Amino acid sequence: MSPASRKATGAVRSELCGFRLYGRVLALQAITPARLVAAVPEVTLAEARKLIAMVHRGKPVAASSAVRSVAAAAVRAAGSVPELAVIAETASQIDPFVKYLLESDGARFETVRIPLADPMRFTACVSSQVGCALGCTFCATGRLGLVRNLAAWEIVEQVRVVRARLPHGRVHGVVFQGMGEPLANVDAVLDAIAVMTEPCALGIDARTITVCTAGLPVGIRRLALEAPNVRLGLSMSSAIAATRRRVMPIAERHDLDDVIEAVAFHARTTHLAPMWAVTLLAGVNDADADAQALADRVHEFAASTGVRPRISIVAYNAIGDDDPYLRSTREAAFRAVLSAAKLPSHRRYSGGSDVGAACGQLGRDHPAVP
Repeated sequence: MSPASRKATGAVRSELCGFRLYGRVLALQAITPARLVAAVPEVTLAEARKLIAMVHRGKPVAASSAVRSVAAAAVRAAGSVPELAVIAETASQIDPFVKYLLESDGARFETVRIPLADPMRFTACVSSQVGCALGCTFCATGRLGLVRNLAAWEIVEQVRVVRARLPHGRVHGVVFQGMGEPLANVDAVLDAIAVMTEPCALGIDARTITVCTAGLPVGIRRLALEAPNVRLGLSMSSAIAATRRRVMPIAERHDLDDVIEAVAFHARTTHLAPMWAVTLLAGVNDADADAQALADRVHEFAASTGVRPRISIVAYNAIGDDDPYLRSTREAAFRAVLSAAKLPSHRRYSGGSDVGAACGQLGRDHPAVP
């Protein structure tokens, strides 16, 4: 083999090792057809599509009228389908939300099944990390610190766990709003999205996938360029920079203006309206002045990009006995200021609070390492 060929082969192997190997074996549920062909040269692209479809339909990797025996055997030798251990499945008693406590390689994390208005459709709220390093003060996951990133297969497998346990219907969409900061694990998240949207894999419409971030500009730009049909959500908390720094330590490193500039790049590149989420904290970010600052930011953003952000108002959910905040009683007043500025807002229903499945609560009831 020539030096150039060895270099190219090494690059492919290195890339595959970076996000698809489980131990030293390919995780077959977390690979696209093109990647499978690159990893297993005995397989054609048409065969790769058929083989990946087998994996995601729960069938054994086997020869068929469309797959040669040599191709199926090569894939079986190169890969497997690792599974997450489902430690607990907890259904809310107040709404149809279900939380799953999962374990992989000694680490635990959570996933939530979210019902939609159409009873045959559900959204999977997935985690991207075990714990989180950003330490947002209104989030239980932030109290855990970062244990490790999840691999692409561990992210994809969360959707498969939810899908396998549906009472009916299908997984219509995915939100990266579980444990962790998705854009701090952007390689694995992008890899997982590629599999989720692959027609022969999970076949989920990219426009029904939302990646929510505390505000990492580099990751936001990569998302725009590498997954342009995927939606972006920004945890705004406050449009007043000093207030945002108070509740989101990451804002000390990434100034709000820089974050908004990256979100504007995403909007101009994708033509998709970003979601700006504000979790209202009593006496912290719920005053009329906070609402007006948010309105001003939205108008400035729309004027510069031609895209108006969608405003999502989130009620605060308790994150522990030593809870640092109280739920705001000024939601109606806050939204009235936005309405006066001719800006619609949406009140996000955050369900499953009785089982720690609501926004901000994941990781509250279980340690990341048992």
